Amino acid sequence: MNAALPYDRQRLRELAGEIIVNVRELSQLGWTPATSSNFSRRLDDRHAAITVSGRDKGRLTETDIMVVDFDGQAVGSDHRPSAETLLHTQLYRRFTEIGCVLHTHSQVQTVASRLYAGAGHVHLEGYELLKAFVGNTTHETELDLPVLPNTQDMHTLAAQVDALLDRGCMWGYLIDGHGLYAWGRDMAEARRHLEAFEFLLGCELELRKLR
Repeated sequence: MNAALPYDRQRLRELAGEIIVNVRELSQLGWTPATSSNFSRRLDDRHAAITVSGRDKGRLTETDIMVVDFDGQAVGSDHRPSAETLLHTQLYRRFTEIGCVLHTHSQVQTVASRLYAGAGHVHLEGYELLKAFVGNTTHETELDLPVLPNTQDMHTLAAQVDALLDRGCMWGYLIDGHGLYAWGRDMAEARRHLEAFEFLLGCELELRKLR
């Protein structure tokens, strides 16, 4: 532990490397266009490592990963964190088991968010890939992926997410005209949830074309 900083710098370097590698792969899929999206990992019980605002996510370096506390304030850095930092830190603050939050802007996610905004959710039922989500052991299940109205007021959006979390377990949500948030206990689990949502949303969009 460095005496001048309230977090472990070696742990930060390890997490930064993990974020960089995984986010580069997501960028290659076209899920982080035009410097969009933001990604974070729990650093300890008070801090998270998160991408700096406005950076090209396909070309991240260690200097593009900063530390914030769970109130969303920068720690030991003059960099500006993502405007949506509170949507990450509220999950870390509320659930000690959550270790990673991923937010992407794929075309599938964005189109689905527009189509299902009126309903307020995307209903997913009967898919084998529903077993990708922690807690599901059979395809004979269903879940509603919430779709929230877009707003620049992160406190309002965070409050809406908290209200959804009060109702029960969920592993992600869409924001209208925006993109998808997904999370998990570590990077691997968060990516599995993210990729499962992406695939299932793609299936729902294809089905709409056939109806």
